[in-house]
Amino acid sequence: MEASAPTAMQPILTLTVNPALDISTSTGKVTSGHKLRCSSSRLDPGGGGVNVARVVQRLGGRTLAVYTAGGPTGEAYRRLIEAERIPTLVVPIQGSTREDFTVDETATGKQFRFVLQGPELSEPEWRLCLAVVADSIPVGGYVVASGSLPPGVPEDFYARVARLARLQNARCIVDTSGPALSEALAEGVFLVKPSRRELGLHVGATLDSTEHQVEAAAALVAEGSAEHVALTLGGEGAVLASKSGVLRLAVPKVQVRSTVGAGDSFLAAFVLRLAQGRTLETAFRAAVAAGSATVTTPATELCGRADVERLEAELSAQPFPV
Repeated sequence: MEASAPTAMQPILTLTVNPALDISTSTGKVTSGHKLRCSSSRLDPGGGGVNVARVVQRLGGRTLAVYTAGGPTGEAYRRLIEAERIPTLVVPIQGSTREDFTVDETATGKQFRFVLQGPELSEPEWRLCLAVVADSIPVGGYVVASGSLPPGVPEDFYARVARLARLQNARCIVDTSGPALSEALAEGVFLVKPSRRELGLHVGATLDSTEHQVEAAAALVAEGSAEHVALTLGGEGAVLASKSGVLRLAVPKVQVRSTVGAGDSFLAAFVLRLAQGRTLETAFRAAVAAGSATVTTPATELCGRADVERLEAELSAQPFPV
């Protein structure tokens, strides 16, 4: 592995417009028509940008996390964030922050994830989000806009964030899906991190072969939609396309317990290493290491620094496939 990172790093701003209070538990078997007795529950502050901020902090970096919050759920969410001492700017909303629910079925090892719809944001509320971001974008730094858009927010919301970032010479990173992803790509961003399914929906193909996956990712770079495309493939690893070429990396062999937050962890390690001045290849390896470390944790828990650095060292000893 490279020498330890310098103390100075480029600033990172994360944006979560549709955060979720993650509730996780387990039960013997999920069946209909019966009360399901569950184990003790766990609460975590979830949502793409917030998870990125949490992992960046765990890995020794710092971010400023902008997120919306409202209602009793929002208050509980705030307290969880405050407990982790992450610097934040909260945009108040009238609706109540949504909840997500994850149930592990102990009899089979299956995991059931229930993702609830977020509260509808009024135009003044989502415009306030943009105003807060505009006032907070670090000049020359990174802006990570991640997660779904709640009802009421226009599909080009992340494209607008990208335009704001460009005005400050900041690099905009987007992790979302559907029309919001397409609008951001039409605007042009520094990096996107789609899953195979998300990129497949965007290009209208299943991407069921390595050749198709590489072609789709490289095409986004060639057409100027993104400078870098980090395509995550679950247990099959990841692909990174940029103007300098395409890199592929397999995931290390780990015991998978839960995939919740793996993509956010991948993105967090990627942007942190770039902000620390590391190479693109090093950032890619760190990203795969962080995503892999997170899947070894239960329920909605995220990766720890020691596990990430151990897997990062393991991957640094492996050459990229040609």
